[in-house]
Amino acid sequence: MADIRAFVCGHPVAHSRSPLIHGHWLSTLKISGSYERIDIDPADIRSFISNLPRSGFAGGNVTIPHKEAAFETVERRDAEAEAVGAVNTLWIEDGRVCGGNTDAIGFAANLDQVVPSWRGRDTALVLGAGGAARAVVHAILGAGYRRVEIVNRTPARAQELADLFGGKVVAHSIDATDRLLPSADLLVNTTSLGMDGEGSLAADCARLPDHALVTDIVYVPLRTPLLEAAAARGVETVDGLGMLLHQAVPGFERWFGRRPTVTQELRDLVIADLDAH
Repeated sequence: MADIRAFVCGHPVAHSRSPLIHGHWLSTLKISGSYERIDIDPADIRSFISNLPRSGFAGGNVTIPHKEAAFETVERRDAEAEAVGAVNTLWIEDGRVCGGNTDAIGFAANLDQVVPSWRGRDTALVLGAGGAARAVVHAILGAGYRRVEIVNRTPARAQELADLFGGKVVAHSIDATDRLLPSADLLVNTTSLGMDGEGSLAADCARLPDHALVTDIVYVPLRTPLLEAAAARGVETVDGLGMLLHQAVPGFERWFGRRPTVTQELRDLVIADLDAH
């Protein structure tokens, strides 16, 4: 039997940690297979996806900037992809290219592993209204929250996101943040602010309630300014690396037929790679 091949495609894609993650699982589970990076120009992504059944690949991951194009190109989408409006995982079924989205699954699984009590709280405050925010809001509603407040520098974008999800999701401009923080059971940053130390967030963690949980989907640096401020406030924090690791699990299982686990060993491996770069 030929080795199973999978990939991650993006533009650029050299920075992707996915080969490290999947390579670790292939080695740990003693599976004969490969997982590689493919840099694909946006002009070529649709033809690449359409030709997947004849490519020799079992499937792969899709990263920036191809997630929306993948959503439009696949022949079948799962419920998660439909809800999030983007595809980050591809596989082949009956000769047809199928697409899914594991971002919401990864976000929830990360919190489930670190703070299982995060589910079923009352109010979440989400910073940002991009594609990542859509997956996060989907996950939060799935975890039983009664209300999700979205703040964004462009209020119209926050409103677009709120309109997608209905009455439980309310849009605000960024200047409403301070007013909303005291009632936030969960605070999530989905913006790139804080990435590599760039920019600062418009969130004063001193205003959070004692029981609040704060998480950031940014994982470079691992301790973002928001997480540092939340830790100084004395509330519980969860970094964004776990989301990256957990969102990789469903794809690996589809392509290679075994469900891998997110372990401390894997986490340490990726942190060492982040530190090296």
